[in-house]
Amino acid sequence: MTPPQKSDRPPGQDAYLQIVRDIRSGRLLPGDKLTETELATRFRMSRTPVREAIRQLEADGLVVHMPRLGATIRTLDHSEIAELYEMRAVLESTAARFAARAASPVELSEISAIQQAMTQAELSEDLFRLNQTFHAAILDAARNRFLLRAMQSVRKTLLILGRSTLEQDERAEAVVAEHDAILAALIARDEDAAERTMRLHIQRAHGARLRQIRDRRPLDPGGDET
Repeated sequence: MTPPQKSDRPPGQDAYLQIVRDIRSGRLLPGDKLTETELATRFRMSRTPVREAIRQLEADGLVVHMPRLGATIRTLDHSEIAELYEMRAVLESTAARFAARAASPVELSEISAIQQAMTQAELSEDLFRLNQTFHAAILDAARNRFLLRAMQSVRKTLLILGRSTLEQDERAEAVVAEHDAILAALIARDEDAAERTMRLHIQRAHGARLRQIRDRRPLDPGGDET
């Protein structure tokens, strides 16, 4: 195993970021227990920064304390996932509407460059990073600090769902096409189209997420899935 690289960040922040990476990569799954000793050994640090990281993850809503288990990765049921994507659709479609009105020519050029890079990306990790950057750039261009803060909270909760749906080849291709439609609406300054195409994009992302969850869920040995 490659040892964690040293950084100038406080150890507690390093531990936090490493746990978040493990959640996003699927190494840590919903319901998994977080053991301070095991994490401290793996991260090659003392238990104190790991404890600080777990507390921060609790504050962010990514970790909960379960009776007789201790700290575990939070589990979302289907209704919570639906509510999460509904909120994401509301926030990001509003951001797209605002960005169509307020984005500067420089910001539109930056969003276009991000999208161009995404069409050429081959690795799922690059696609994930560029996708995050694309959405973040639109949020910035919307020029609404309260909208940005609300979306940051939603993004943190989305981490619980684990691996990106962009690892699915068909979803990756669809996302590029959906981004093209969003970008065209932004460049045209068409607020209605920007809002509509972004909402559709998030709704399709929700569908892809549900398919991913269904496909990775083990069959019940006592009968068929319901």
